[in-house]
Amino acid sequence: MANDLIPLAAALKSMKRANSGLTWIRQKHVTAFLRNLAVAPAITHETFDGLPESRTREYVRGLLIEHGVLPRRDELRMRYDNWAAQALERVSDLQNREVIRRYIRWHHQRRMNHMDEVSRGTFLRAKQEVTVAIDLLKWLTGHGIKLPELQQSHLDVWQAEGPTTRRIAERFLKWAIKTKAAPAGLAILPHRRGTSPKLDKTGQDEALNKVLQLDGLDVRDRAAAILILVFGQQAENIARLTWDDVTITEDLVTIRLGTIQIALPDPLDLPWRELAENPGHNLTASHPSTNWVFRGTSPGRHIDPGHLTARLRRIFSTRAARLGTLHELTKLAPVAIIADALGYSPATIERHATDSAAAYAQYIAAARTSRQNTPRV
Repeated sequence: MANDLIPLAAALKSMKRANSGLTWIRQKHVTAFLRNLAVAPAITHETFDGLPESRTREYVRGLLIEHGVLPRRDELRMRYDNWAAQALERVSDLQNREVIRRYIRWHHQRRMNHMDEVSRGTFLRAKQEVTVAIDLLKWLTGHGIKLPELQQSHLDVWQAEGPTTRRIAERFLKWAIKTKAAPAGLAILPHRRGTSPKLDKTGQDEALNKVLQLDGLDVRDRAAAILILVFGQQAENIARLTWDDVTITEDLVTIRLGTIQIALPDPLDLPWRELAENPGHNLTASHPSTNWVFRGTSPGRHIDPGHLTARLRRIFSTRAARLGTLHELTKLAPVAIIADALGYSPATIERHATDSAAAYAQYIAAARTSRQNTPRV
């Protein structure tokens, strides 16, 4: 079956920087992996799944997908299935294990089955929700309580004893009540909206100036930072942008974030012009025909959103900046227009608008009180 690897060999030999490919192949662990793969009875995803998990395994798999040897598949969906099987092993109580198995199967995996591709956010949320659900059931087992016997007082104690992430069990609890695995009428104390830190207008302006002027900052980081600081975009949506979403002419750079093409004025357009001329990761066999704006290190994949936020963290908090930007934007335009332009749901923008209005009302009240308490001369 070594003939199946010929397209990969041809791609490596035709790279603009062929020495990089040779250096990679000559690493002992890569050489050993490729030799084992060359004598495999068939080059399939199942063959790869049967090999020890490693970065080399997934990198080679990605290369073979990009060069037509293997078909594309939803890797995050496969990763979740493998993770879920291991998570079930952490539940010792057989009744609780069955509950978690059904929760995984009929809540998370069923939802993923209806997606064209599982997003990173869906993948991470599903893992976190199952992890917290397992934590709750383990706590109940440790206290001799069965899930059908769960009372509100038990929930209150469990939530009070642990980290704030235990509120995430709300979704599992609703599912358990709906499927009659838990008694009705129970509730998890919800997260109070509007309490997350936001970067204020002054902080946003300072961060944007630093992004545009800081020496040595990668052009990809400048381009991504602009979308967060000016348009309140999430890292996951930025990572998934393609060049079909971007139009660059001599006079104008526009980006489609929602349903509307948004123009980038000077100097915000400059990093995007530079990125179009040199998108990066084009000297190896990893991206032979990719259309991603932000190419990742994995073959054919966009940049990992977590890696993107980590790169920007030394300049500003991406979450605080995004929330601060949305907070400010809701003061300037109607909810429907912002939602259409930025690709958010109207309900999400409505919440930010409500928070913004509440903050403004508090400011007015504080100013009025201050004036009333100021002695008149």
